[in-house]
Amino acid sequence: MSSKLFALDIGTRSVVGIILEEQNEHFHVIDILMKEHKERAMVDGQIHNVLYVADLIKEIKGELEEKHGPLKKVSVAAAGRALKTEQASVTVNIKNRPIFTEEDISRLELQAVQLAQAKLLSSKEDEKLNHYYCVGYSILFYRLDGEEIGSLVDQQGDEATIEVIATFLPRVVVESLLAALKRADLEMEALTLEPIAAINVLIPPSMRRLNVALVDIGAGTSDIAITDKGTIVAYGMVPTAGDEITEALSDHYLLDFPVAEITKRQLTSEDEVVIQDILGFEQSYSKDEVVQAIQPSIEALAQAIGSELLRLNNQAPPKAVMLVGGGSLTPNLPVELSKALNLPVNRVAVRGIDAIQNLTKEASIPATPELVTPIGIAIAAKKSPIQYMSVTVNEQVVRLFELKEMTVGDAFLSANIRAKQLYGKPGHGIAITVNNQDIFIPGGHGHPATILVNGEPATTKTAIKNNDVISLVEGQNGHDAKATVRELVDDALIKNVTVQGDSFRIEPIVKINNKVCSLEQELQDRDSLQVETIETIADLFKHIKQANALQKLHSFFLNIDGKPVLFPDFSSSLLLNDKPCKITYPFKNGDAIVIAEAVPPTVEMIANKLGLALEEKIVVSFQQETLELKKVAREVMVSGESVMASSTVANGASLSIIEKDTKSWIYQDIFRYSNWQLPVNFKGQFTILRNGEPSSFDAEIFGGDQLEIILTEQTIQ
Repeated sequence: MSSKLFALDIGTRSVVGIILEEQNEHFHVIDILMKEHKERAMVDGQIHNVLYVADLIKEIKGELEEKHGPLKKVSVAAAGRALKTEQASVTVNIKNRPIFTEEDISRLELQAVQLAQAKLLSSKEDEKLNHYYCVGYSILFYRLDGEEIGSLVDQQGDEATIEVIATFLPRVVVESLLAALKRADLEMEALTLEPIAAINVLIPPSMRRLNVALVDIGAGTSDIAITDKGTIVAYGMVPTAGDEITEALSDHYLLDFPVAEITKRQLTSEDEVVIQDILGFEQSYSKDEVVQAIQPSIEALAQAIGSELLRLNNQAPPKAVMLVGGGSLTPNLPVELSKALNLPVNRVAVRGIDAIQNLTKEASIPATPELVTPIGIAIAAKKSPIQYMSVTVNEQVVRLFELKEMTVGDAFLSANIRAKQLYGKPGHGIAITVNNQDIFIPGGHGHPATILVNGEPATTKTAIKNNDVISLVEGQNGHDAKATVRELVDDALIKNVTVQGDSFRIEPIVKINNKVCSLEQELQDRDSLQVETIETIADLFKHIKQANALQKLHSFFLNIDGKPVLFPDFSSSLLLNDKPCKITYPFKNGDAIVIAEAVPPTVEMIANKLGLALEEKIVVSFQQETLELKKVAREVMVSGESVMASSTVANGASLSIIEKDTKSWIYQDIFRYSNWQLPVNFKGQFTILRNGEPSSFDAEIFGGDQLEIILTEQTIQ
């Protein structure tokens, strides 16, 4: 069974009426009628004069009805050039919060889209958020701590950023369409968007996984739609199109605008054109000569379209570009656009209605690219019509323009539910000053709100249908910030040390608002915290109230024969981990500090340090007995008095060392150290030997000598 479809393409310069016949998924173009506006009733895709547009629609409807019978319902499209595109980014602090989930990202995306919507309205004081439908958005990038990242899922850091490009359709565009149709005695059967209509017939769903762009180049504007990953990800519009080429012809050859338009169209089919300028002169030009004259304008059009394509596609060229619309027939445009996008020439192509699958037409109807969108409107209205749906959001009835599969997020946008409402409020933070440095301690993050669709748990990405009831239960607010002094004091400032064998835990001195406090003291907003660290050994002894112990540290000096002499070995010393140090040295956790006090030295110890012997000694053997012979070599006077070698010497004492005039040792000196005597009643002779050689009592002896007296009894005769 066949059925007829009536569709209208209401453009800036003209209105196209088309009648298709559908039979078993096959479409046949029966008739097409195009009429231009007599006055400027359309501006940038929006009806500015409903009456003029309604009259033209009624005129087209009447002529088609004469051939094909009564027409009551019509499919129409909102112009792609009416779409508004905005970019926006949102950055949130994610420090100390759980890792990102898919739902966290969805809610952040919603916040970015709302910001884009707010930017769109920033120059329109009388506009309201619900005067725009969001028809789609795509993610330009995610950033974590300033670095681009593929996904924020399961990521942690200090801050996360998301940037989106969102497309909006003004509600007034739809309302003015409805008004014009009503005046023409027509009922809207279905509604679509022009870029969607063209894409639906040229790029089937199976092809939308590819990053492909479709550009509908009309008279006043060039409409753009981009597919990727199975869906339409971006829409855009360039206010430059076929009229710029017509104006270039008009300026160069002094032509009336309608004449220039006719000449431009002749370039697509004629090798030579005849032109009559405004002065009435007629002249023939070759196609190449005319194209050369308008080449700068062609390049400018290609650059404008290319720049917008790159902006919408995150600064990357799409894999391929399809051109439709009357302006796509501009000579050299595909080549220049391929240059602007740095694509091979065969990746930019003009597509006519012959590229539409399962479509035939009457022989009299041309297969030009300008008919792709009108046919697409009729087919899209039949296959995937856009309808209104009503849902309830927190007891508020919201009407949605069903441009795509609608989600909870779309309902929130229309109901003016702010993204901030999707989370509880963060807790109050506290600002404090630590050693004159400002520090802010944030409160806890708010908990996510609970979303219910018809009483069932849902997310912002959950699909919705007509008459669904959506409830948003606000999330729990975050806790207010709390902190103790200990939480702000670095553990490295707390040290465990040993002093003189005793263990001490050394904590910094902390003051809040100039009052000493403990580390457990809770901080209040605007508190001023001073942290005084115990850094040096001198600070340590003062802190543990043992500063007097440092007085034991002194150097040992003596005045010897009027000259000061330092004796480090007899000075008290400060040891850090068994190594000498100074009281200005810093200490660290685990250190052991000891004051090693010196024992007062004796006169002999002082002499030894000076390398002076107080006695002169030799060791000899006498009568097979070892004898040590000693005599004073130097006399030590302390404060004018002679002292013994074993006497102790006080720090700072004055010493005089007097050298004694010592004589050589002689044999008879040994008798002062030996108990040997001549036997009683000895009568006879004795022989004095030194090292086995005869000697005498006044002979000089030396250390190591072997001395001996041999007695010889006198014999009686």
